[in-house]
Amino acid sequence: MTILAFVFAGILAASLPLLLAALGEMVVEKTGLLNLGIEGMMALGAAVGFVAVYLTGSHVLGLAGGALAAALLSLAFAGMVLGARANQVAAGLAVGVLGLGLSALFGASYESFTVSGLPKLAVPALSDLPVLGGLFRQDVLVWAAIPGVVVLWWVLERTKAGLVIRAVGENADAARAIGYDVVLIRAGAVAFGGAMAGLGGAYASTVLTPLWAEGMIAGRGWIALALVVFGTWRTGRVTLGALLFGTLVLGGLAAQAAGARVPSQLLASLPYLVTIVMLCILSAGRRRA
Repeated sequence: MTILAFVFAGILAASLPLLLAALGEMVVEKTGLLNLGIEGMMALGAAVGFVAVYLTGSHVLGLAGGALAAALLSLAFAGMVLGARANQVAAGLAVGVLGLGLSALFGASYESFTVSGLPKLAVPALSDLPVLGGLFRQDVLVWAAIPGVVVLWWVLERTKAGLVIRAVGENADAARAIGYDVVLIRAGAVAFGGAMAGLGGAYASTVLTPLWAEGMIAGRGWIALALVVFGTWRTGRVTLGALLFGTLVLGGLAAQAAGARVPSQLLASLPYLVTIVMLCILSAGRRRA
């Protein structure tokens, strides 16, 4: 029961960095682009966000700074791909490596430093429930993300803006022919995706685990990319995928704490193994179709 309570209490927070980055990349891919630099953008957002919170004590400035830094980095990707017509894969990898290098540079003087996290906001009565009570004690960003996911779904599926985004991704020439600025729309989507990745990274370093350590993003950007495919570019499915990954991460930690006779390395790699298996299953299903 204690292990279940631990998992329920942390699942939403553990999933949030992945969810933010994956939803941002989903919007990018709906316009017909592929940004492989998410890992570097999350790392840069984490470093800038942590430094900002450490120096100012303001999580608002930290989260905004992380999002802005990653958005600016994403515009470098947009400039190469949309302006110079560079290869998307090469440009994304180059920007991702740049982001990792910049994060190491900015965070070098703050290695192992800590900051205070955000306070938890509890729902009266529900937060006192046994086992499940932790679900109803979350920080403000987690609470804001819940309606945020719904709003993003509504914008993409029920508004003209969402229709234009999908049109640009499905047939850019047709969208251009009826007067839409394809380059501007794609650049805006890339900036949005970068900001979401940076926000996820800043949350990871200032709230989820409020300390700075080089490499702390630990592959979350790549998992976010996989979640977009896993979720078949649908907001609800991407959200469920992020929650599944968060559950596996916390489940592994809980199993170690409970003294499970399983190598810790295997438990730590379990979320990544499950992601690979799910992607293989999805790919096999598409081939059969």
